[in-house]
Amino acid sequence: MDIVGFLKSQFICHLLICYIFIVSGLIINFIQLFTLILWPINKQLFRRINCRLAYCISSQMVMLLEWWSGTDCTLYTDPESYHKYGKENAIVILNHNFEIDFLCGWNFCERFGVLGSSKVLAKKELSYMPIIGWMWYFLEIVFCKRKWEEDRKTVVQKLLNLRDYPENFWFLIHCEGTRFTEQKHQISMQVAEAKGLPKLKYHLLPRTKGFAVTVQCLRNVVSAVYDSTLNFRNNENPTLLGVLNGKKYHADLYVRQDVPEDEQECSTWLHKLYQEKDAFQEEYYRTGTYPAVPTVPPRRPWTLLNWLFWALLLLYPLFKLLINMINSGSSLTLASFAFVIIIASVGVRWMIGVTEINKGSTYGNNDNKQKQK
Repeated sequence: MDIVGFLKSQFICHLLICYIFIVSGLIINFIQLFTLILWPINKQLFRRINCRLAYCISSQMVMLLEWWSGTDCTLYTDPESYHKYGKENAIVILNHNFEIDFLCGWNFCERFGVLGSSKVLAKKELSYMPIIGWMWYFLEIVFCKRKWEEDRKTVVQKLLNLRDYPENFWFLIHCEGTRFTEQKHQISMQVAEAKGLPKLKYHLLPRTKGFAVTVQCLRNVVSAVYDSTLNFRNNENPTLLGVLNGKKYHADLYVRQDVPEDEQECSTWLHKLYQEKDAFQEEYYRTGTYPAVPTVPPRRPWTLLNWLFWALLLLYPLFKLLINMINSGSSLTLASFAFVIIIASVGVRWMIGVTEINKGSTYGNNDNKQKQK
């Protein structure tokens, strides 16, 4: 292992990265709180400012993928569609098979300049999570409880509010509702059999109601639906911990464009789409490629520059404090610092654990909840 790779794998480096992310994130959340005074005065200015503040947080995660781990991403798509990316509002359908698929979705947004304004349909519990959850609140992210009877009115209202959004945005959505596991797949395919739908080998049955409502509410502002299928070469199963350790992966992302016509057609269209996604997945496993022109979107420097800014701003006072504590020679002070390090270590491990498949949501596992939303 080279010296750079060795340093990237050291826990102290991970702690420093997480320190920068947590402290800068809380500072940005605090600034976002003060932007609320702009909402009744100039809503569009509030939105533009929060897009940039949100970018300061989410781009740090993308920096880890692009610059720290050096992960490559090859995009397979139609050349005519490629030139539209980032220049129009779009709904982006993502498969949900990997621990870092959300991060690759953000990377896709970053390469085309819409990371700060990107939207998601997220579970309500995430809105209470400091930094990212709070950031999403100010970005007018659509949160749901995963109970459609309770969610419909709130989701519709939140989506309609985005119709006059001043920035180009991509609305990222995992139509499967939860990350793929073998147990969830078995249950999902039982539902497919009961409903007379074709079974899928590599995906869960898509949940159509949320997608149909999203398309209908955003129809006047969204130009297209981008279906994206993500895979990693050499059958790699990347993790956030691997990215944090500086491990390099190679992602292949297949993106195609379409627009369903009406809500009834959305359901049929989405089921057909997932059958096609399954076929693309089968083809990728067999040949290692997708049926489209490969290209590598240029990596932009802003994620790295943003991280360096926060690192320079926050590491100096940290090191100065550490030196002062060591010079003080106080056993109580040193013990307090060690305690903080332990708490920070536990916090870092918890944040990583949120993305791990074996610790993911139980949504979709319960036989009593087999009815598709």
